[in-house]
Amino acid sequence: MACDVLQTADGATKTALSRRYAAQWFAARDAGDPVEIGRGAPPLRPARPEKPELLDPRDVPRRKPGSVEGRQAILHAVAHIELNAVDLHWDLIARFGHIEMPLGFYDDWVKAADEESNHFNLICACLEEQGSHYGALPAHAGMWRAAEDTSDDIMGRLAVVPMVLEARGLDVTPGMIQIFKSAKDADTVAALEVIYSEEVAHVAYGSKWFHFLCGRENLDPKPLFHKLVQRYFRSPLKPPFNEEKRADAGLPPDFYWPLAEARS
Repeated sequence: MACDVLQTADGATKTALSRRYAAQWFAARDAGDPVEIGRGAPPLRPARPEKPELLDPRDVPRRKPGSVEGRQAILHAVAHIELNAVDLHWDLIARFGHIEMPLGFYDDWVKAADEESNHFNLICACLEEQGSHYGALPAHAGMWRAAEDTSDDIMGRLAVVPMVLEARGLDVTPGMIQIFKSAKDADTVAALEVIYSEEVAHVAYGSKWFHFLCGRENLDPKPLFHKLVQRYFRSPLKPPFNEEKRADAGLPPDFYWPLAEARS
């Protein structure tokens, strides 16, 4: 299932497949049916649609959020992030299937992939309401680098993707919501509020399973987290941090503040 999603290029088709497989998974789990995890051979990079054009982050045009074009650019960037998140969660399932994990691990990441699929569709609908669509603008080419860098390190993947990249979403989404409130765009505000509320759980899944693996290997989570982020993320974490939502997700300040202060 995971590899099938990863090998599907079109965003709408990918997310429909993702949601269908998630429904199948949870139907089996609710029925108490035996499930087999199996082994997959995920591609190093997931299939992608021809558009958007992927650019170096420095080359992606910046637009002022006060304009219609600026708000479309924000939504396009969010849609790109959410589509990458769909693949990141299914890749986590497929790539590390050789590591014995409780079924709850799969429950969490299938649920996260399902929710990210819904997020992508919500934002695409907002774009279409504004006369645009996903693929109309260039997008960030670096989104998948964290997955490639951690392709053989499950703890590195958990540290960098949910506990750094998705946690960053908790920091910036309230500001985005305010931009669309100021523009009196109630539909986009509602979509972003869904994303904001559900992303807390995705960060929490990362923290939960990172700590689980640390406990199983008798490792101290905090210094290991710092080491892995410095190895794979390669840039300082950017305050201000949403400390309340990060705490809700199981990320205490002494996990992330030293990475901002020591490397700024």
